[in-house]
Amino acid sequence: MALRYAGIDVEHREISLRNKPQSMLLASPKGTVPVLCVGEHVLEESLDIMRWALSKSDPDSWGLVDEENAQAWIEKNDGPFKKLLDQYKYPNRYPTLNQEEVLNSAIELMLKPMNDVLQSHQYLLGNKLTWVDIAIFPFIRQFSMVEPQKFAQLPIPFMRRWLERHLASELFQSVMLKHPTWVD
Repeated sequence: MALRYAGIDVEHREISLRNKPQSMLLASPKGTVPVLCVGEHVLEESLDIMRWALSKSDPDSWGLVDEENAQAWIEKNDGPFKKLLDQYKYPNRYPTLNQEEVLNSAIELMLKPMNDVLQSHQYLLGNKLTWVDIAIFPFIRQFSMVEPQKFAQLPIPFMRRWLERHLASELFQSVMLKHPTWVD
């Protein structure tokens, strides 16, 4: 989304993680996605790609944020919330965990605090869309898709409205096109 927002055209290569092409592994031996190759420069983390894209073009000033507040949201998302998301999304990998407890932990850690902020602001850092919203949105989207009916009943209406706004956005719709799997 940040690449599209910044007006940066890329050659998109859809990767099957079960059958990673050699060209990807040569560029990024780590073997994870996303990977952005810009000449000899390789970026292997979503946040690095976002920051690079915004350094090239940031027409609506997504990058002008309170860095301390931004970092707090990102650390919470990329650390404990991502762990809870995996536990919630893949219960078979965590058979000893109680799924209701995982859900309640995620609500308390991330979803309720987001809802509280979004009760008085349109976005996580105020009334202006920033890179923080775009960075966290995919994880909330994944979480909402695990049990959509249960998610729809959670007492987080402002967070759900934030999510729905992103899902309906032209920006999101423009990057969700299906691509054929890349084969070397």
